[in-house]
Amino acid sequence: MVKVPDSLPARMYLLAYDLRRGRMTRCGGRLGYVLRGAALAELYLDGRLVDERRGPRPGTPGDDPYGVVAQIAASRPRSWQHWVRKDSGAMVRKVRDELAAQGWIRVRERRVLGLFRTHRVEVKDPRVVKALWGGASSALRGKPVAHVNSLDAAAVALAAAGELNTVLPAQERRRHKRRITQLSARTGPAAGAVRRVVRAHHAAAGA
Repeated sequence: MVKVPDSLPARMYLLAYDLRRGRMTRCGGRLGYVLRGAALAELYLDGRLVDERRGPRPGTPGDDPYGVVAQIAASRPRSWQHWVRKDSGAMVRKVRDELAAQGWIRVRERRVLGLFRTHRVEVKDPRVVKALWGGASSALRGKPVAHVNSLDAAAVALAAAGELNTVLPAQERRRHKRRITQLSARTGPAAGAVRRVVRAHHAAAGA
């Protein structure tokens, strides 16, 4: 059995990898929202965040690997959407560097025109991405929603909310809309917040 990362943000980063093209899919900034949403969802599922007046508040003490609970604890009450947007670009770099340090990916740096730094990501073992796809596919089409693994349910909900076409192309999102809604309900408020932030992102880009 292929081992996959334990953390939901790490899983979502790898699910955004396009195995056919051998590179990260171009998400237009949405990946950061998905990863922040994944961190929030994981904390909510573990009870370290609770939903209070339409926003997250600290719950049961525990690990806070990305410092999200600390940010929320130090702030006045804010919406889930605010915390999805907060430091979303930095979140991509943080998760990428974590995966590289743990040996899941290889990151190659190069300069465009000798000036601009870019990073090319390579997944070391494609079977890891395929295993994550398998978990998401099973959550979408398999057993009753109540029996789906919570991280697989969250992966589908976040992939749909963030429009990650490597996992759920638009046609699949439409076809399985009811099932995605059910899986999103199991995930807590974070997936819905990602969906609203992404819609606002599209609206701003089209204005």
